[in-house]
Amino acid sequence: MNTNYSDIRKIDPTKGTYFKDGNLNDNDRIEIGPTLLAYKEWEDKELTLPNLERMREYRWRRLTDHIAERNLGGLLMFDPLNIRYATDSTNMQLWNTHNPFRAVLICSDGHMVIWDYKNSPFLSRFNPLVKEQRSGADLFYFDRGDKLEDAADIFSSQVKQLIQEHGGSNMRLAADKPMIHGLRALEAHGFTVIPGEECTEKARSIKGPDEILAMRAACHACELSVEEMEKYARNSIPSGGVSEDEVWAVLHAENIKRGGEWIETRLLASGQRTNPWFQECGPRIIQNNEIISFDTDLIGAYGMCCDISRSWWIGDRKPPPGMIYAMQHARDHISENMAMLKPGITINELIENGHKLDEKFQTQKYGCKMHGVGLCDEWPLVGYPDKAVKGAFEYDLKPGMTLCVEALVGEGGGDFSIKLEDQVLITETGFENLTNYPFDDILSGNG
Repeated sequence: MNTNYSDIRKIDPTKGTYFKDGNLNDNDRIEIGPTLLAYKEWEDKELTLPNLERMREYRWRRLTDHIAERNLGGLLMFDPLNIRYATDSTNMQLWNTHNPFRAVLICSDGHMVIWDYKNSPFLSRFNPLVKEQRSGADLFYFDRGDKLEDAADIFSSQVKQLIQEHGGSNMRLAADKPMIHGLRALEAHGFTVIPGEECTEKARSIKGPDEILAMRAACHACELSVEEMEKYARNSIPSGGVSEDEVWAVLHAENIKRGGEWIETRLLASGQRTNPWFQECGPRIIQNNEIISFDTDLIGAYGMCCDISRSWWIGDRKPPPGMIYAMQHARDHISENMAMLKPGITINELIENGHKLDEKFQTQKYGCKMHGVGLCDEWPLVGYPDKAVKGAFEYDLKPGMTLCVEALVGEGGGDFSIKLEDQVLITETGFENLTNYPFDDILSGNG
């Protein structure tokens, strides 16, 4: 038997050096990404995969162009989702959200530098757009103790040097989520620090062609994961002894199996715990002939957020008439609101028009009609008329934006809530619903 070492090292020996998305077919590959299960399911579905090299360059150009438009010397990012967008690299993402040890600077000439964990500069070297790997952006007390000011001064002096070399010595610097010591040190070095979230959110809001392909693939993987969760719920709950946590754990496991990354919330509830909404899943034993409602909030393959919601009736009896009506009302709500979506429509028009929930459902309605989505929930937010803040979102929709259309239908003081949500792409002529997961027939009154 002749076995080549180069074949053994491949994740899939039946494939070439690269997968169709450009990921290296190497069993020792550094960057995380889709698994063989996901690739096989996408191949069976005949999905076109993104070109990751092209996607990374598109994002880098978006950020660089936004820096130039705002006359900035550079953009300094600490938010791990913005760092992912800029570099497509990850490092302990959830830990990084509350221990900000990473930073990325993009200068106005496009020169991009990452400060990473001191022992892991190799994590972004797969991306040639990242020109330098450094360490020393860990400006939090747990790590630096009483020498935080010194560390912030060293870090800020490096930023200043880079801006002098690659930012035209323009001391207008946009920064997202800087720690207080870091902000003060940057200002002490002469920077005028401008909030950076407006820049990054606007850059991220228009998805390029490869980002859209990545989102399609991630949504397909998410829906197959949801399907496994539904199978488990329907097969196991009637026998008794199944908790909300056990059902929710299936989605986590199936997401990870396909190369997904994490789930941002624990929004699955059953029975009367679905009202009021936002109770997180726990040890409650789900009973036969009860409702389950959930919101995936799932960060899936390629780091793409797949944010859909469904409600299921689990049992051998029919749901109550009031629940069926609420489900039909929720479906009307998202379908009529979705029908308004097209390039050029303003967010104010979306706020003021569309389907109106019955008066009895008003107090429990969701926090927004729609919201942007990409690597996570993103800008913009489309509120309801009674909650909208005048002047906060004076913008119109553009092709390439992706939105989630929401419905939460339940009465104040009631014993259930219907939660529905679909993910939508704004096209050149209207919209495309990226969500294919079916609504519960029995709960819709069709069973």
